[in-house]
Amino acid sequence: MDKPVTTSAQATALACLDGIQPSLSQWTRTIFDFGETAWREYQSSAWYVARLKHEGFSVEEGSAGMPTAFCAHWTNGPGPTIGMYAEYDAVPGNCQDAATVKRPRPGLGVEAGGHTDPHSGLGMASLGGLLAVKAAMQRHGIQGTLRFTGEPAEKVRGSKPIHAAKGYYDGLAGMISFHPFYMLPLCNTARWDTHCGAAYSMIYRFVCDEPQNWARAAGDGAPIPQAHSAVRAPGANDALMTMYVASKALRDSMLPHQGGWSISEAILTAGQATADNLPAGLAEIQYMIRVPTIGMAEQVTSVLDRNAAAAAAISGCRHERHWVSKSRPGLPNHAMAEIAYAALSTVGPPRWDEAARAVAREVQVNAGGVATDNPFIDEMERLIAPEEAEAILRRDLPPSQVNSTSDDYTDMSWHTPTARFYVARPALRSANGHPYPAWAMNALGGIAATIDPMVTCAAKTVALAALRLLEDDTARDAAMHEFVTRTGGGIGGSNWIAPLCDYEPPINFRWPEYVTTARGRDWWIPSAGTQ
Repeated sequence: MDKPVTTSAQATALACLDGIQPSLSQWTRTIFDFGETAWREYQSSAWYVARLKHEGFSVEEGSAGMPTAFCAHWTNGPGPTIGMYAEYDAVPGNCQDAATVKRPRPGLGVEAGGHTDPHSGLGMASLGGLLAVKAAMQRHGIQGTLRFTGEPAEKVRGSKPIHAAKGYYDGLAGMISFHPFYMLPLCNTARWDTHCGAAYSMIYRFVCDEPQNWARAAGDGAPIPQAHSAVRAPGANDALMTMYVASKALRDSMLPHQGGWSISEAILTAGQATADNLPAGLAEIQYMIRVPTIGMAEQVTSVLDRNAAAAAAISGCRHERHWVSKSRPGLPNHAMAEIAYAALSTVGPPRWDEAARAVAREVQVNAGGVATDNPFIDEMERLIAPEEAEAILRRDLPPSQVNSTSDDYTDMSWHTPTARFYVARPALRSANGHPYPAWAMNALGGIAATIDPMVTCAAKTVALAALRLLEDDTARDAAMHEFVTRTGGGIGGSNWIAPLCDYEPPINFRWPEYVTTARGRDWWIPSAGTQ
């Protein structure tokens, strides 16, 4: 594909990003240090809302009923509307300081949230691109509208299926989706045909609210058990463990061994009782199903539903199923991939200087490895064409498998032409196959010297791609024509998959979060030494 000539507006955007790079670096660290997790990103979303308002955007807070989501707009007259977005949720149990040694952020324990992908850099690259496009539109009189959504809870595939169902991606001429590279060959490239697959996530809640019905009282008719050794209902903890074990045991029969699928679980609440002779009244377990197709997700769900019913019956409980996410597999758009990759080619891959390499060598040694002259993998500073990356990706996939892995940007792709591109994040070279612990990658995502090159490169790519859509009618029309063709007529077309979201935002569950008590602010699992 040909590299487009940079327009004067694109040159303005690139210069703008060079000028605000110190601010982007500082802002990235701010979100990194917040380290807030799914559905509880209060400080992070508030920061974005305040920043966007300061930059002249109108902002709808709490969009689609999600307290930590938002939707921002800025318009420069009639014209196409271009979409971009930020993610900012972190992951529980990954609290790592921006340091070259393993340690949690000050005042916290390792169980607190921390950025792994890192979404701190993802969101800031998109914001930087957004601000650069706005500056270019103002200077060069480019008409159109910018829409920027705040997307919480990506780690549980949370907000995008809900935003999609509520129409927040409708009416866009295109969506620019960036993610830090996380698997080869998808490093400094754009997705071509094999986009991410479907994902279902749900919470099974077991409630033991009528334990007296599990076993009748003793013959004397006493209203309560007379001893701590009396018969009692097994309760919600037993139901949860029965569900957990049964679902592990039946995993092989949920789906055939093909198509690259996975299922994982997390226990959200436990017990609601002490060690007294009382049945646990409430327990919850969350499942995440990552599969290529919706049909596969439905098959696994049907097995889990049966397991939950059986576990509840065994344990004297009732059960409920609550949806966290139902997201669709992704829809390719070659025209958008070409626009994104052309922009990335113009910018060039990120580059890491000697200061960044020195930091990475320290991490190599402190993480149990050996310092190398070039501590980073070679692919970080190389581009790979989308078609070439696609060919490598397909080597390990059966021909019948259309989608692979999981991310909820896919819901956007059914409402507007969507580009999905990747820029290298810092990743260490491994000598002699030494496996680096998770903290090492997490730390490199917070240290300015190592993460800023990714943020700068991605922000420039976002800006150039968005301006291409605004300025180039031919490229924009080609992307929309492909979208209409692939969906069989656009939104509502014969090949279009409608939103799967038929549930309210799952914001009221016991999601891990930071709490403030008389002891101060801490993670909901107190750090060691907390009184």
